[in-house]
Amino acid sequence: MAHDSLYAAPTTAEAEAEPGAGRLAGLRGLFGSWDVVIVAALVVAVLVASLTVDNFATGRNAQFLLLDLMPLALIALPMTLIVITGEIDLSVASMVGLCSTLMGQLWLSSGLSLELICVLVVLLGAVLGAVNGLFVTGFGLPSLAVTIGTLALYRGLSFVVLGDQAVADFPADWTAAVVRTIPGTSIPVVVVPLLLLAVVFGVVLHATAAGRALYAMGNNDQAATFTGVSVARTKFWLFVVSGAVCGLVGIFWTLRYASARGDNATGLELTVVTAVLLGGVSIFGGRGALLGVVAGVLLLGVLRNALQLADVDANALTIVTGSLLIASVVLPNAVADIRARLHRRRQRHPVAS
Repeated sequence: MAHDSLYAAPTTAEAEAEPGAGRLAGLRGLFGSWDVVIVAALVVAVLVASLTVDNFATGRNAQFLLLDLMPLALIALPMTLIVITGEIDLSVASMVGLCSTLMGQLWLSSGLSLELICVLVVLLGAVLGAVNGLFVTGFGLPSLAVTIGTLALYRGLSFVVLGDQAVADFPADWTAAVVRTIPGTSIPVVVVPLLLLAVVFGVVLHATAAGRALYAMGNNDQAATFTGVSVARTKFWLFVVSGAVCGLVGIFWTLRYASARGDNATGLELTVVTAVLLGGVSIFGGRGALLGVVAGVLLLGVLRNALQLADVDANALTIVTGSLLIASVVLPNAVADIRARLHRRRQRHPVAS
């Protein structure tokens, strides 16, 4: 299901009455889509930052920008699918933190290989996501309330695992691997699996019956059930996937900063939700596209990176994130209202033949 255009296409009568209206309709639909608006905003932001912010348009900054975006982009993939179904997962950052501390504790005291520890961390993430899914789909509780609760629970458990200490003696070859770049470029190697995952999520969402079922659930759970969609089971597995991805992010976060701490990724959930909504996914479910979300992730990352290079205070960065979150909810609804008003006006005052 494609994201709604910002502008309604002309009716048949309008197309016949206005010369060239048929050709303009397609262009209006293309350039009026929210995805294209966000992509255009991203291009403008990159150009302005490159011209006005020192060291923004450098290969080294591009490398750090992409590394900073990795956790956000990874979590945004399953979050997009969850929000499209009309649910939300606010515990993602706390799952990252708990997975990170478990990784540190196992490395510190278990004697297991790091390869096995990484597998166990991903499995833990999946279990944490399954707990969310069980409460939401098994007990019928609102995902907002459930994941606010597990946000606090998982963060508290992360401090139980390690307390205030940090584990930082991870193998140098592992910590170097997560920041290594593709030879001859400034692109981190870890971007490659991210792109592959984005393609997988995009195909599932936009080119399969399962993806169409997600949109159906977001529009009307009961109607989707009547068409044969297993709503509860599908949502449960979306939360499991979200948890597993948070496990991967916990591994990446720990190795990139060479530190397993209970406060890792604190506040990341706000940034993820902002990026998803900014990308055009409706907070009410049933609408959105992965292209817009990817552009939203990049736009948010570029803005934050440029402001940091410009020595903007950290509190101002939080204000920017919050403002974008509000705008991402208000603007699409305002545009939809304007479209409805224009449509009603055209119906009351049709173009004369």
